[in-house]
Amino acid sequence: MIPNDAVLLEHGSGGLLTHELIATVFLRHLRNFCLERLEDGAVLEVQGMRLCLTTDSYVVSPIFFPGGDIGSLAVYGTVNDLAVCGGRPLALSCSVIIEEGFSLKTLDAVCASMAVAASRAQVQIVTGDTKVVPKGKGDGIYITTTGIGLVTYHAPLAISQIQPGDALILSNTIGDHGAAILCSRENIELASPLTSDSAPLSAMIERLLAASPRIHCMRDITRGGLGGILAEIALQRGLTLYIDERAIPVQEQVRGVCETFGFDPLFLANEGNMVLICDAGDADKIVQIMREYPCGRHATVIGTVSGQTDARVIMKTCIGGERIVELPTGELVPRIC
Repeated sequence: MIPNDAVLLEHGSGGLLTHELIATVFLRHLRNFCLERLEDGAVLEVQGMRLCLTTDSYVVSPIFFPGGDIGSLAVYGTVNDLAVCGGRPLALSCSVIIEEGFSLKTLDAVCASMAVAASRAQVQIVTGDTKVVPKGKGDGIYITTTGIGLVTYHAPLAISQIQPGDALILSNTIGDHGAAILCSRENIELASPLTSDSAPLSAMIERLLAASPRIHCMRDITRGGLGGILAEIALQRGLTLYIDERAIPVQEQVRGVCETFGFDPLFLANEGNMVLICDAGDADKIVQIMREYPCGRHATVIGTVSGQTDARVIMKTCIGGERIVELPTGELVPRIC
């Protein structure tokens, strides 16, 4: 039995319990201007420069999955968090916790994958730390990466900058990473192979920032999926977001996995997908640029920001009704990142 005052697995889902945990524990003790914004990273003013800083831990299981592994995921995840803050990645640090008995051959493969991912993302891992814990006191390998980037975009990119009338743009199909992890764990074979979308978004985002002066906010879609990210944005900004289910691209394999397990693709994770919120006048240009990149090939406008202050997400369903999209309360697929 887990005590009522104990941390639950669901506290790490990116949903409602995660937000409650952050608010009641971390923000209560550590609150400051940067932290209370609850963005993907912090933007700091240092001697006339704007730098962004982010950190993330990776505990994915299995550590090798279709389309990636814990090593490449750790690099891409941190690079993407920097990029959606408007930062051009400069360098990463890496901390690795290894369980005694972990295969050196596997460790070498993970490290080699990190090197390839860092090269692809045009960033270097410049420092790090290694710890080994006794057998049975860990679960193979955990990786924490911290990144620093240079911000040159003319305006702040933050949830607070979102305005009524803004367009909501999605860069790719939803749920690919979460569904790929689930298939790998359950040994599910599909007629068409399903792979994680794990990939760096930094090159595409750098191009977008150069092309449009009216981007207000960007978020990469990870834990909690598209639905969780949008519900979080609506809650923090205090405005209502309207989205159209018919506009949201979902691979048929992902739909099939969701139907099998009773999941909603809105809440399955991605690791190479993003939501961009901008002035509606720049939406078509942004979609066209996104579609030139593999991580943006299904880019589309999925909705708009309303001036209503209900702070919720309303989705027009495929059958013409409306549904409120709320922060998820449970953990659909634990340890996906």
